[in-house]
Amino acid sequence: MSTETKNAEVIRRGYAAFNAADLEALAEIFDEQASWHTPGRSPIAGDYEGRNAVFGQFGRYGGETGGTFRATLKDVFTSEDGRVIGMHHNSGEREGKQLDVDCCIVFELRDGRIVSGREHFYDLHSWDEFWS
Repeated sequence: MSTETKNAEVIRRGYAAFNAADLEALAEIFDEQASWHTPGRSPIAGDYEGRNAVFGQFGRYGGETGGTFRATLKDVFTSEDGRVIGMHHNSGEREGKQLDVDCCIVFELRDGRIVSGREHFYDLHSWDEFWS
């Protein structure tokens, strides 16, 4: 199995674990020094350094939506340099608002573990509005 195929499988497992709130499975695939970037101007935007900080961000997604937040994976694209792009659809409910926005995350992997993730939203304004 090629490195690209293995990396794509890591990302697929990551989406499944994220949506199941399975921190144990996520801990297996995220490096302890992993970083995360959420763009925008909302209170949830920012840079997060270290696995615990990244998981704290993930917890906000679930916690602030009463567990309704979902990232439904549509497709996975790989490259030879260890990057994987996960294309997905975000949905959720919060304070009477509905989230309905497409997103992709550019993941960097090293030795089969996620070392960084950068979110990119099709409609950043809608994302910001949902969290504000």
